[in-house]
Formats: sequence, structure tokens, C-alpha cells
Amino acid sequence: MSANQLKSKQSTLGTHFLPVRRMMLGMLVLTPVSGLLACGYRLRGMVDLPYRVIAITGSPTPPMRNDLQQVILTGTDAKVAINPKDADVLLEITNEVYGREILTYNSSGQISAYRLTIRVGFRAIDTAGADILPDTEIYISRDMDFSNSTVLATDAQQQPFLTLMRKDLAVQILRRLAASSKSQQSKSF
Repeated sequence: MSANQLKSKQSTLGTHFLPVRRMMLGMLVLTPVSGLLACGYRLRGMVDLPYRVIAITGSPTPPMRNDLQQVILTGTDAKVAINPKDADVLLEITNEVYGREILTYNSSGQISAYRLTIRVGFRAIDTAGADILPDTEIYISRDMDFSNSTVLATDAQQQPFLTLMRKDLAVQILRRLAASSKSQQSKSF
């Protein structure tokens, strides 16, 4: 057998086994994922709520309202009602306070770190006006390094911190709502 005939035979064998390799690689990747799905694993942001329609009322800032709406639409099976009369539950944001305090100073007495805080007060009531979740407050804080030489960059860095903090608070609010509705259901039985 000549060298050219041997090369052509090897290339046809290589192309014949290519789909088999891809299939085996796909099975290797999908097996752990299917195992996680079979045992009921859900992403962290997913929240089981017994409510189908939620209205956000009160006085949330526009970024907080947007984050709550986004978490409700992507992390639950519920929808957001524009009109509170169409909702199964009213989620009322009673207050929202942002803060920034000095955390540390460097050796020359200049600020080297801040602590960013957000405090959100909320409650949930059903359509009959009964409390599902009484007045509750959630507090979150994150530490942020600061450099006097990059003051403008630090202010720009603060915005992503606050965005992540608001999203985390939105998920925590929905988890508290889910937990309170489960405890209410267990009390009614």
C-alpha cells in the first residue's frame, strides 16, 4: 500500500469517528447537568411564590422598582401588575435609604475604604388588606476600597456595587415573601 493510499484511508477513518467523538463529548457534558436537574436543583435567583400577580406599591426608587420587577419576571413564575387591583399580593416598599460611611483611613490620614449600605423597609398585603408580611426591614452592606488619586473612577465603581446590592435585596425580599406565605399556609391547615 502506498503512502497516499494510507493517508486517504486514515482521513476517511478520522472523519467517520468525528460524529461519534462529538456525541461522546456531548454526553460527557450533559450527564452532570441532567443529574442536577433531576434532583430538583434550581438557580439561586429562583423563588417559589404561591402568587401569580404581584403589584409593587409604595415609594421605591426607580432603580429599585426596576430590579424588583426584573427579579419577579426572571426568578419566579409570577407577573408584575401595573394596576394594584389586578394583583394577588401588594408588595409595598415603605422606605429605602442609601448610605456611605468611612470604613478605614490610611497611614497619612486619608480615606482608604468606604462601607456602602442600603436599608429597605417593606410589607406585603393581600387583596383583602390582611398582612402577609408585616413591616420588615432588610439591610445590606458592602465594603469598597477608595483611592484619592482616582476619585472619579471610585464614584463610577460605586454604581455597579449599588446595582448588585439592589438585586440581592430584591431576591431577599421575594424569599421573605415566599417564606411568610409558606408559614401562613401551614398555620391555616
